Amino acid sequence: MKEMPPTSNDFRLAARNAIEAGFDGVEIHGAHGYLLEQFMKDQVNDRTDEYGGSLENRCRFALEVVEAVVNEIGANKVGIRLSPFAEHSESGDSNPTEFGLYMVNALNKYNILYCHVVEPRIKSSNVTVEKSSQPCAIEKGFQWYFLGCRRL
Repeated sequence: MKEMPPTSNDFRLAARNAIEAGFDGVEIHGAHGYLLEQFMKDQVNDRTDEYGGSLENRCRFALEVVEAVVNEIGANKVGIRLSPFAEHSESGDSNPTEFGLYMVNALNKYNILYCHVVEPRIKSSNVTVEKSSQPCAIEKGFQWYFLGCRRL
């Protein structure tokens, strides 16, 4: 697939530019129906190549982006935002907990600074989810700083 490595490189260059501009770090946006999430969620990713099908394949592009950014600016300057439970622009997943756990376990090997997860509170513009006082399973799986965007 020829278009993926140049796109990962675009994220790498953007991270470098952010650091050169004086930012302390970057947050890779893998949430809310945008590009990276469109690859990760099974209800929108219908690819049949190495970036589609299995959970591992669907998460491949996001992890390639993380690796490229970490290699460019260092893991201590990188975070990522995920919204495994949300269904923005019909980009839901049939098993959001499994997807979220897979991602945090895969992210652990990169030692990034934090993982920022939008927890289950809003599925779509008109559907909310009951508030839970328990940490989600995904939070328990991440070894560094975990930021949960929780319903108050």
